[in-house]
Amino acid sequence: MSRDLTAHDAILAAVALAAGIAAGLLLRLVLRWLGRHAVRTRWRGDDVLVAALRTLAPWAAAIAGAAVGASALPLTRSVRTVVNQSLSALLILVATLIVARVITGAVQSMTKSRTDAAGSATIFVNITRVVVLAIGVLVVLETLGVSIAPLITALGVGGLAVALALQDTLANLFAGVHILASKTVQPGDYIQLSSGEEGYVVDINWRNTVVRNLSNNLVIIPNAQLSGTNMTNYTRPEQKLTILVQVGVGYDSDLEQVEKVTVEVVAEVMAGVEGADPEHEPAVRFHTFGDSRIGFTVILGVGEFSDQYRIKHEFIKRLHQRYRAEGIRVPAPTRTVALQQEGAAPLDAAAIPQQRGNAAPLS
Repeated sequence: MSRDLTAHDAILAAVALAAGIAAGLLLRLVLRWLGRHAVRTRWRGDDVLVAALRTLAPWAAAIAGAAVGASALPLTRSVRTVVNQSLSALLILVATLIVARVITGAVQSMTKSRTDAAGSATIFVNITRVVVLAIGVLVVLETLGVSIAPLITALGVGGLAVALALQDTLANLFAGVHILASKTVQPGDYIQLSSGEEGYVVDINWRNTVVRNLSNNLVIIPNAQLSGTNMTNYTRPEQKLTILVQVGVGYDSDLEQVEKVTVEVVAEVMAGVEGADPEHEPAVRFHTFGDSRIGFTVILGVGEFSDQYRIKHEFIKRLHQRYRAEGIRVPAPTRTVALQQEGAAPLDAAAIPQQRGNAAPLS
């Protein structure tokens, strides 16, 4: 020490440290009050900023108080240099964490607002966080007197070996970035792969895509596989879609009446069932003279992919009830079987015009 430590010096250092801690507690109370008001606004940026500052700003105030207190103590030049560098590095690290939280929160909010989904595309959030923290660590090392030029050179050389060792991981990383950048798949979309996996996209992270199927189970799909396979996105370009229901009526039915009754049932379902598209125009299309019926297709409109099961359920119930009330017959497939006794003369096929199937011997 350049001089002896006095009580006055100790009191000044203690007061400075206590003032820093008190300022941190006061900041926490103020930011908590601001957080309650920020929730009421429509802009999400203030929520992100207040949440980041409320956690880390008190630590920054305490570190600043410790720095002021250390300056009041009679330290030697070498000790003062070490203390100042350590506190500066700690303060820079806290500031880096604040900036990382603010930027990643802003990226996450922007991703949610563009995808309109409850989930998040964490790949962009993670990349942003890693970049900001890496810059902060380099600044801290430079503050501590560590030359970062050789470190960057070593990282550049070692990066080649790491890239070779992590080919699959990097392939999934870039595939995930490509998927999100091209906007072919976003969190909240309902997708179906050619391999059979289907469900709502919950998240796209640095390695895989998380899909929640209709049974509420999670399916983990590597990003490279998702990018390289045939896929149907039932949410884009429009979330509404049409579904087809196959129906058949007997040959003795009045097709004009069948079409009229069916259209009325479709309109009733579209207007009264949750998940249906009320703007959908009912459509019935006859297409096949079958063995025992005339087949036609009914086109229904649904709000999203998972609504189709409820819509089909309600439509079939109501259509069956209406057909019974109107006397419209929906025939079951029939088959005529000819029986032949052993040793008897064979039946004349011309006597059974509608005969189908193979004759079975009677034992």
